[in-house]
Amino acid sequence: SYYLKESRGSRRWLLFLEGGWYCFNRENCDTRYETMRRLMSSREWPATRVGTGILSSQPEENPHWWNANMVFIPYCSSDVWSGASSKSEKSEYAFMGALIIQEVIKELVGKGLSTAKVLLLAGSSAGGTGVLLNVDRVAEQLEEMGYQGIQVRGLADSGWFLDNKQYRRTDCIDTITCAPTEAIRRGIRYWNGIVPERCKLQFKEGEEWNCFFGYKIYPTLRCPVFVVQWLFDEAQLTVDNVHLTGQPVQEGQWLYIQNLGRELRNTLKDVTASFAPACLSHEIITRNHWTDIQVKGTSLPRALHCWDRSLHESNKNGKAPLKGCPIHLIDSCPWPHCNPSCPTIRDQFTGQEMNVIQFLMHMGFDVQKMAQQQGLEPSKLLGMLSSGN
Repeated sequence: SYYLKESRGSRRWLLFLEGGWYCFNRENCDTRYETMRRLMSSREWPATRVGTGILSSQPEENPHWWNANMVFIPYCSSDVWSGASSKSEKSEYAFMGALIIQEVIKELVGKGLSTAKVLLLAGSSAGGTGVLLNVDRVAEQLEEMGYQGIQVRGLADSGWFLDNKQYRRTDCIDTITCAPTEAIRRGIRYWNGIVPERCKLQFKEGEEWNCFFGYKIYPTLRCPVFVVQWLFDEAQLTVDNVHLTGQPVQEGQWLYIQNLGRELRNTLKDVTASFAPACLSHEIITRNHWTDIQVKGTSLPRALHCWDRSLHESNKNGKAPLKGCPIHLIDSCPWPHCNPSCPTIRDQFTGQEMNVIQFLMHMGFDVQKMAQQQGLEPSKLLGMLSSGN
């Protein structure tokens, strides 16, 4: 099932894959079915939905894509959009994420997609990982159907995870505590998950789980993909067992968090088109404040517009990147929320908004010590923090 908003004058199509974690065995899929039924079944879905962020049809909220044909594909497969297995004796559940995308494409061809110029496959969180896993397959499917003229591109939001070591190791009991690699390793078997052939060939049999991690699959992709990723992604911190409750953070956690930002920044250095703010958050492209976040003075809609233009121009003559229109935007400041345009943080207990300095103090950030490390006067450091340098 999917939602469609047609825009008959436009030859641009945006297909959005919803996110929402996953489940990887009978027990946690049963729990998910009891507690999050809408992510397991279409039975209770509303008849219509309102698009927000990049799915909005208001130019103020969505400056460059408001006029496109919008397709929202809800996430009911719980398999990071990779499954290709029907219900069987072995499993009570069907996992058909990869097949759902193919069926939607087939049906949309009859609804105007056949004359499209550009198809942007976008997604957030598990949907963002789903973009990396499916974008080339969508392009191949359209080519096989005889639509070579459609340019297929990907936009992966908050789906670029690291298979790093957890801050504290835990046994793999449920989705939240399971280390990233272990969860996917189990999931791929349970869902009969499929990964793109070109990525699969890079790894030994049984090691296909590697293709769920952005930095490993990205070099194998043919379609252009724009990667949007918070440097301090809350979902990543959750699976790494860094829980930012109301308690000040211990030094070990603080160093772990800073290191995570560094590692993530490193994995993005060869990604042509990227937008990575140093914020503690998760998902952005369907948020209505998505136009407010900036990296080095450029907003995300503007960066996407520049990317569109660069692809359009390079189709003509493969020139150097466009002047004054950056598409590789990664924050270089080293800790969460050192970018002043980050989304507001609320205290989990009081619900009150916090500014950067309050947040860092709340995290147990030692201004004196940090200033010393950076070779600065504490007052200078605080000034830099509040102005976001």
